Amino acid sequence: MQGVSWVILSAICFMLIGCEPQEPSQSQEDVPASEQTTPEQKHGEEDKQADGQQTEEAEKQEETEVEPPDAVLQKFDTDEAVLQLKNALNAIGYDLEATEEFDEGLTWAITDFQIQSEDLLASGFYDEATRDALLLYFEEGESMEPGEGLAWPPEEAEKTEAGTEVVSNPYDELALVNKSFALPDDYIPEDLIVPDVPFPFTEDLPQKYMRENAAHALEELFEGAEEAGLEMFAQSGYRSYDRQDDIFAANASQHGEDHANTYSARPGESEHQTGLAMDVTSAEVNLELVEAFGETEEGQWLAENAPEYGFIIRFPEGKEDITEYQYEPWHLRYVGEKTAKYITEQGITLEEYYEEQVE
Repeated sequence: MQGVSWVILSAICFMLIGCEPQEPSQSQEDVPASEQTTPEQKHGEEDKQADGQQTEEAEKQEETEVEPPDAVLQKFDTDEAVLQLKNALNAIGYDLEATEEFDEGLTWAITDFQIQSEDLLASGFYDEATRDALLLYFEEGESMEPGEGLAWPPEEAEKTEAGTEVVSNPYDELALVNKSFALPDDYIPEDLIVPDVPFPFTEDLPQKYMRENAAHALEELFEGAEEAGLEMFAQSGYRSYDRQDDIFAANASQHGEDHANTYSARPGESEHQTGLAMDVTSAEVNLELVEAFGETEEGQWLAENAPEYGFIIRFPEGKEDITEYQYEPWHLRYVGEKTAKYITEQGITLEEYYEEQVE
């Protein structure tokens, strides 16, 4: 009996538990009208979420989009625009390190791009014309094959017979050429022209020529000198590797190689081969290239005003231990206005400028 009673009691408890009132689920009809969500509101919220996602995606896309910077840039510049330029070049096929430094890699890439593009002067400088050409690649969705214009520098630099390191980018208008860095023996600038300035001779000789940017800058310099009431003559510009070889050999046979190398460069080591140098003189020194030119009105004006036109006195007085050449007040080297002004204001040489920048 006790077992039966226990079973009956358990069944009654189970029934009582099952019959406890449940909390009714709230249907849409039970929600007050003011709190109900209509189908239109539901779709509106979904549309807002979708619009928000699209806006966020568009903002992310804008952040990743690249465009050539609207700036003039050159080797050793450090700026956000440099990073923007690297990203723009990478977008068309290059693989440059994403930094804000205008390094040798970017100089090479700009030069390579300029060589491969029509109507651009290969300078290694990023200018307005280069930007316009780069914008066309973006507009037309084209890409570039890196190295087709200028091969990427080898891991180990080539050396001349004298043991001088050969520069890998002779087109670079800031290239350092001296007794430590030489130009390739087959390098001939492709943009040589004759500047419209006075020469003491009429023959069409190679020494009349300069690279185009330097030639136009020289024309402006001579115009400035003329406005100052001065008269100068351009004496010697471009000089080929072979011509420099002949000149140095003649000087070495007459004065010995070591002494000759204090005033005459070995082949490949002469700035005249760059097409960026010009020797100037005046009637006051009988159109000769002598130190006395530095004491003339023309020489003094040149030392003070040449930087305004992008030139420096390449071998200044008192710097012979650095340049390893004698003082030459007549020897102009084109490096662009920004660099020329800085070098002159600081009273340093191109060698010291390089050393300062790479520290």
